[in-house]
Amino acid sequence: MYDIIIIGNGPAGCSAAIYATRANKKVLVISKKNSNLLKAKEVENYYGFIDPINGEELYNNGILQAKRLGATFVDEEVVGLAYYDSYYVKTSSNEYNAKAVILATGTNRVAPRISNIKEYEGKGVSYCAVCDGFFYRKKKVAVLGNKAYALNEANELKHLASEVVILTNGEEVLFDDNSFKIDKRKITKLAGDGSLEKIVFEDNDELEVSGLFVALGTASSVDFALKLGAEVKNNKLVVNDKMQTNLPNLYACGDNTPGMLQVAKAVYEGAVAGTEASKNIK
Repeated sequence: MYDIIIIGNGPAGCSAAIYATRANKKVLVISKKNSNLLKAKEVENYYGFIDPINGEELYNNGILQAKRLGATFVDEEVVGLAYYDSYYVKTSSNEYNAKAVILATGTNRVAPRISNIKEYEGKGVSYCAVCDGFFYRKKKVAVLGNKAYALNEANELKHLASEVVILTNGEEVLFDDNSFKIDKRKITKLAGDGSLEKIVFEDNDELEVSGLFVALGTASSVDFALKLGAEVKNNKLVVNDKMQTNLPNLYACGDNTPGMLQVAKAVYEGAVAGTEASKNIK
């Protein structure tokens, strides 16, 4: 049991880890190396640096600082988050338990390249198996994705749907599991009269389904929040001035909350989230 699990190891996540470990909390940071900071060639507007600093260097420095103070880091992909008497974080290879969770993964939702998919959002197209799987009991559904996150969503649905098919839309499968039928063909469009009824492939063949669950790439903070029932608005998590969501001991910070997409904001919000989470679980 950890005191606090932080999902995301960018500026917001590492700042939260620094403040929480300094508050003498047992902290675990889980993330794959996918922070937007890694894309920055130079950062010249962050306090304390006379000369521009490379984004990757700033990112690595934050991790080293949090590690020096005692935070534990694991390089794993988070695929699920649940709450019972405490929070359970499921990765592609392990499961971890904590009293509080801080979401700091930024905004990394991958939009599917299907021309008319927005027409069917809420009418057969969903982004959350836990949220909407119940509506597809004993119906055939598909999951769109090719990584561990897609596999996790398929597993969430298999006890509800009559059949679950994983569609990769032309991408190679990046997980090792033979539990589901996998179709690698490219998707041209979705079709149906008012709601989703079938998926049309590039070869003009069709797959009849009642639902399509999008799980491309890796799960974002918004994906995890939706699974738990946390409030989301305009694809951002709704938090108060203590960076707490509407759920107990669930916090969010960084690019997944409204406001500037800047390192300075992420670091501040991480500091608040780490401090407030530490206070709440004393």
